[in-house]
Amino acid sequence: MPTPGPISWREPEHDELADLVRTFFAKEVLPHAERVQAQGHPDREHYRRAGELGLLGLSVSERYGGGGGDFTHEAVMLHEQARSGDNSLGLAVHSGIVTGYLEAYGNEEQKRRWLPGLCTGELIGAIAMTEPDGGSDLQAMRTRAVRDGDDYVVTGAKTFISNGGLADIVILAAKTDPSQGAAGVSLLVCETGGDERPGFRRGRLISKIGLHGNDTAELFFDGLRVPAANLLGDAEGLGFIQLMNQLPQERLVIGVGAVAAMERAVELTVAYTKERTAFGKPLIGHQNTRMVLAECATRARASRVFLDDCISRHVRGELDVATAAMAKYWLTDGQCEVIDRCLQLFGGYGYTTEFPIAQMYTDARAQKIYGGTNEIMKELIARAL
Repeated sequence: MPTPGPISWREPEHDELADLVRTFFAKEVLPHAERVQAQGHPDREHYRRAGELGLLGLSVSERYGGGGGDFTHEAVMLHEQARSGDNSLGLAVHSGIVTGYLEAYGNEEQKRRWLPGLCTGELIGAIAMTEPDGGSDLQAMRTRAVRDGDDYVVTGAKTFISNGGLADIVILAAKTDPSQGAAGVSLLVCETGGDERPGFRRGRLISKIGLHGNDTAELFFDGLRVPAANLLGDAEGLGFIQLMNQLPQERLVIGVGAVAAMERAVELTVAYTKERTAFGKPLIGHQNTRMVLAECATRARASRVFLDDCISRHVRGELDVATAAMAKYWLTDGQCEVIDRCLQLFGGYGYTTEFPIAQMYTDARAQKIYGGTNEIMKELIARAL
């Protein structure tokens, strides 16, 4: 499929990065895909190898061990991961989200303590917002962090936590003052690596219809003591504002994966329909096949142009909440629609695990849920009209 014209933010260094990322996944990760899918989580060694190659923390300052780039570099890395077909390494959360919180809100000691390990892959990061009784309604969270001397004592539960099974540090959203509603939410960095800590327990790895290689877990807090020095920000009660400020990037991260998946689905389907015959000619020789592929290719192209504009806005500090919500909702809706229509052209083979389009179909469905459901995205857009 022809690619769009020049991207305003793309430089030769991005092309070199893309080549490195493609090679990493092709040689280091994908050969282990079947085993990783079966075990339900990625290998720690793959994080460490990505760190050795400089693929983690691409937008983190060099003084903390990062690549010294910006979100465009993270976008290239996440795009190439999605195009490769890997769904195990939680880089979207680890590098695309967690490091951003630490850079934006961490003090100097916190940055020096955690960012270098995240950039080498020695530490794996997660963020815990969603609870068993509530997802998109962050103000209703029940997890509590009560100050006790030099510590906070944390009680509560989180669920659907990407990277939760392996995470060494978890940015936890909790209520430090339940009487204040959204103004009572704070962010704490919980160190959860190594031996299980008193008051902290990982639950089961959640069995999902897709994303089988990524560890999605339940986390339980029953009196976990977290040093007060691990509070993100200058004071309690800033967590909700911090979350709102960072969520546009999280939604853009999701959009990057959505567009990459659309483009991959179209490419795979074009190749298949050129090889597969029906009624004496290749599938692509039939009008319906050509019309479907034309529509899917157009949706992918338009999505790419919209995404690139959002990325440009974001690196200029101009991506507003409503536009980020538009990107998250429209791009993930498009991902599910394009993959579904492409799967149909594979016929019965599209419903088998023999062809990657089937895995792409089940992986895509979560995109409309996490990062704020698409229904919530539409509400955010409507409020800005």
